[in-house]
Amino acid sequence: MNRQKFIDKFIAAFVLLAMFKVIGIVAQLFHESFWSVIGTLIIFLIVAFIILLVITSLKDKEQNNRNSSGRKGSGSSSFYLENSLFDRIRSKYEELAEKYIAEKDYKKAARVYMNLLQDNYRGAKTLENGGFYNEAAVVYLKKLNNKSDAAACYEKAKQFKKAIDLYKEMEQKEKVGDLYKEINDLKNAHHYYQMVAEDYMTNSQMVKASLIYRKKMEKTEDAQKVLLKGWEEDKDAFNCLNNYFANIFDIKKLESEILNLYEKTPAYKKIIYLEAMKHEFKKDLKLQAATRNIAYEIIAEKVNTRSEIVNELKFFNPHDDVILKDISRFKTGRNKMFRN
Repeated sequence: MNRQKFIDKFIAAFVLLAMFKVIGIVAQLFHESFWSVIGTLIIFLIVAFIILLVITSLKDKEQNNRNSSGRKGSGSSSFYLENSLFDRIRSKYEELAEKYIAEKDYKKAARVYMNLLQDNYRGAKTLENGGFYNEAAVVYLKKLNNKSDAAACYEKAKQFKKAIDLYKEMEQKEKVGDLYKEINDLKNAHHYYQMVAEDYMTNSQMVKASLIYRKKMEKTEDAQKVLLKGWEEDKDAFNCLNNYFANIFDIKKLESEILNLYEKTPAYKKIIYLEAMKHEFKKDLKLQAATRNIAYEIIAEKVNTRSEIVNELKFFNPHDDVILKDISRFKTGRNKMFRN
């Protein structure tokens, strides 16, 4: 096929394609204002003019190459022409979109991305960045099937019911609860929070379940019950115990609870209890006597099977130099006993 005929057919096909595109653009914009349609048509005319300049430039370059090299390399030149043409057109579209963004005309920039560059994601993101959250949500949902970003945009647009429906479809129960709480529908909010808490407990994530009760539902007693259950059933026992004590702010009540729970603690969990006492010992001077006494009992009980536990005495007597000497003598005595 003659090279010039090929180029002419290529240009004709491109122009036809462009005409179909502009018809599509006008159809999409039919429901907008008259001036919006006119503005889009002007954009197209500008872009069409740029395309014609690019085509003319490339044709001239192709003709010069042909004159200088004859028929050699004709196939590669055609391939170069096609790719260069589309690359330059795309580059012009990118520049146009960036120009509109710089001018804060986000809707026009989004149209360039979606209608001319066929990039719906950047179109949606441009609308979102420009504060057109409803419009961005529609693009995310209808063109990209991206429920997550669509729901986030509806949330930003204060379209909470639409966002809730999407989060329900995605089974994001905590988020559903958050949005129901946002619109003061506490009954539904607590219903979904309860489901989240139960899911956590099923997976033995008792601390997370307690946080749902305490922070989201404002049910401190239920949160404490969950933590106590975790401690008793050995489901992340230390963290449950530590958080249980952390939620008691009255020092006298906390001291009483520390003593009561210790009385119920089985022997195999006393080392965990000792670790918890370290946190409580540092919390308040008023707790130091009780926590130190508990520590002494546990150390005395376990020292025969775990001699290294005697080192814990230093923690509960940070300013007592004598205790360090006692620990040293204890270790020396045990070493002599084992050597004999």
